[in-house]
Amino acid sequence: MSAKLERLANCLQEICGDAIVSLVTDRGEVTITVAAADYLRVAQQLRDESVLRFEELMDVSGLDYSAWKNSEWTGKRFAVSVHLLSVTHNWRVRLRCFAEDDTFPLLDSLVSVWPSANWFEREAFDLYGIMFDGHPDLRRILTDYGFVGHPFRKDFPVSGHVEMRYDPEAGRVVYQPVTIAPRENVPRIVREEHYGDVGHG
Repeated sequence: MSAKLERLANCLQEICGDAIVSLVTDRGEVTITVAAADYLRVAQQLRDESVLRFEELMDVSGLDYSAWKNSEWTGKRFAVSVHLLSVTHNWRVRLRCFAEDDTFPLLDSLVSVWPSANWFEREAFDLYGIMFDGHPDLRRILTDYGFVGHPFRKDFPVSGHVEMRYDPEAGRVVYQPVTIAPRENVPRIVREEHYGDVGHG
């Protein structure tokens, strides 16, 4: 680990203390995980503490761990990963937080801390169904108003639940059950007989 990353990790431990559930440094990046109850408070500390000074929120990504690494997952299902940048110190951190309830995933909104979280949180709500308490305008951003479900959840069918089309007789767009048969698309890989063997080019 570089001296700069080590200094960042030490600053995070010093400022956030017991709120940090885990701190991982991997591939030149620092990721801290906090509990949902500490999420908003830690976000404010990351922005306001002069030794950290994460002024910019770059992204908020929803996560569904239900089939993590293609195996059974025993932890909480839904999380968000917040990517932050400090222009002052020229370093980055990833803040991760799991929602406590898998059936109704809810986290505090970070819009009051970083206004740029607005559309990112709407995206996580739309695609993963993660709710954000305190968000000023939490509604779908990528799918249609009548869309059913959250398409980035691991249990959402690849072909969806309904399809829409224009009905010339009704003179409007109509929704109907999906008419295509579900299928698996497995790519066919064709390689020469000795592909990758030493001495064969």
